[in-house]
Amino acid sequence: MATHLITGAGSGIGAAVARRLHERGDDLLLFARDAGRAKELAGDFPGARTLVGDLATPDRLSWALSHQTLPDRLDSLLHFAGVVDLGPVAELTTKLWTGQLNVNLVAPAELTRLFLPQLRAAKGQVIFVNSGAGLNAHAMWGAYAASKHGLKALADALRQEERPHGVRVTSVYPGRTATPMQVKVHRQEGKEYDAPRWIDPESVATTILTALDLPRDAEINDLTVRPGR
Repeated sequence: MATHLITGAGSGIGAAVARRLHERGDDLLLFARDAGRAKELAGDFPGARTLVGDLATPDRLSWALSHQTLPDRLDSLLHFAGVVDLGPVAELTTKLWTGQLNVNLVAPAELTRLFLPQLRAAKGQVIFVNSGAGLNAHAMWGAYAASKHGLKALADALRQEERPHGVRVTSVYPGRTATPMQVKVHRQEGKEYDAPRWIDPESVATTILTALDLPRDAEINDLTVRPGR
């Protein structure tokens, strides 16, 4: 039975992937920002274990994990958690820059570093759920896109470094997807939200599981998913 550590399992694409893995009987280790959220996730996914740590303060993750029981091996580390705050560069404060960089880039880098021994032991896989903004930056998206461009660089470097250890690294770049984050984006853009226009999270989940389940004679490095209508 494979063991997967998942951030962002409570919503959107992360929840869709977690449900699929849970339904097929895989062992889930769900990352939560606090004990209350961990209890909610444990209720949503019976039998799953939880870890608690705040991705907004990545410099404290090592301390937080040192007080919890960690697995000996991991078949995958799936990074879904993320935050977004739009605004022109002329108005983005350092708080908004730091908040997005911490959660979207520094925390994934730190979690990956902390769990590399377990990933190497299993010859596992790291999947970074990036964004179309990680490939192209547009007006109002500067801070978020910068965090996602950085996440691409992290994945590219990690892939080369960990290939000798048998660890696969995949970046997935979904376009606009019908998630609670997309509702927030539309609100910030001042636009009406119409969920059917965007990708269903289940469709993105299918592409992620394809990369995860690919036989070991091949790997998917980068996967771009765009709305089909």
